[in-house]
Amino acid sequence: MNRVELMSPAGSFESLQAAIQGGADAVYFGIEQLNMRARSSNNFSIDDLASIHELCANKKIKTYLTLNTILYDHDISLMKRIINSAKDNHIDAIIASDQSVLVYAKKIKIPVHLSTQANISNIESVLFYSEYVDAIVLARELSLSQVTAIVKQIKKQNIKGPSGELMKIEIFAHGALCMAISGKCYMSLHTNFASANRGACIQNCRRSYIVKDKEEEIEFEIDNEYIMSSKDLCTIDFLDKIISTGVNILKIEGRGRSADYVYTTTKCYREAIDAYFKGSYNKESIISWKKQLETVFNRGFWSGYYLGKKMGEWTDEYGSKATLRKKYIGKGLKYYDKKKAAEFKLEAHQLIKGDSVLITGPTTGVISVQVEELRVDNSPVLSVQKGNIFTMSLKEKIRPSDKLYKVEEKNII
Repeated sequence: MNRVELMSPAGSFESLQAAIQGGADAVYFGIEQLNMRARSSNNFSIDDLASIHELCANKKIKTYLTLNTILYDHDISLMKRIINSAKDNHIDAIIASDQSVLVYAKKIKIPVHLSTQANISNIESVLFYSEYVDAIVLARELSLSQVTAIVKQIKKQNIKGPSGELMKIEIFAHGALCMAISGKCYMSLHTNFASANRGACIQNCRRSYIVKDKEEEIEFEIDNEYIMSSKDLCTIDFLDKIISTGVNILKIEGRGRSADYVYTTTKCYREAIDAYFKGSYNKESIISWKKQLETVFNRGFWSGYYLGKKMGEWTDEYGSKATLRKKYIGKGLKYYDKKKAAEFKLEAHQLIKGDSVLITGPTTGVISVQVEELRVDNSPVLSVQKGNIFTMSLKEKIRPSDKLYKVEEKNII
């Protein structure tokens, strides 16, 4: 069985480094406004493409640029400029669904992955798009038996993309699920003139709602569930079934999420995939991975539609259900190579010896450690307070302006 490629999200250089540290085979990212996270502040610019390529090429990691919104006429020139720059900077492929992108990408000969927004659910659609794309992200509503059938038919019919290689199939393995069909939602457009299909979703579905009886004007508040806010997809406890379908690429959702989310999810799925191929994928490991996944942003987990469920599972609270939370407390100042010590300025709260901390930065990525030693003016102390400049022993190098977070269990006030 062919090795499965693990693709991780990158919404910033911090997340990009985190994906690399976690063991991703590939990363996907957006630039400018023509991607499904256009509303997010976590987007790269065209000028970043050279740095992204260099960083990933040195690690033999593939790069995929998302250009997956619907496009209007006034977007075409920018779309072409983005794709030209992607080719010039050796980006491996474009992720898209709009036909204008497919046609232009084919013209200048840059590979395309067909986005899940195209809602591909059958082999005839795969055959139709094979003229333009080398990989297809299947609709999120398919069961594993349907995915398996499509993969088998690709092999049976020898369906190939423009590269001449057998069509690759990509599916989502982890992350947020939209209440709409493969993300095609108009609710945000109706209420706020912010099109989800152009990356500007304001996430109406994540809110709580009151139902009103129009005849008697009696209002009912929906208890316990956010009736349109789906739990997050998690497949790590049936990853063996996922891989056995024959899919080529497993994708983690989360370009709008933090670097520690990217690192933790990538690390867990990297370990799970490797364990499957080594024959060590087991219940004990699954429990451990699931607990780690619960520590970072999530809305609760469910298996999506892969196992044949017909109804979605809704979260019962707003926002994240992560078991750990992080509080920003300071920034990096300097690293002392010989002493293996990092200097920080504490800008909020206090830090005590024994606390768990998280350090993130565009070059540093993600560092998670327990504080073993604190020093102020080179003298050991048990704690430091807001305003203190202090050092702590640290094997990994940090950079100026890296962010320092204190990590606590969520129920700690």
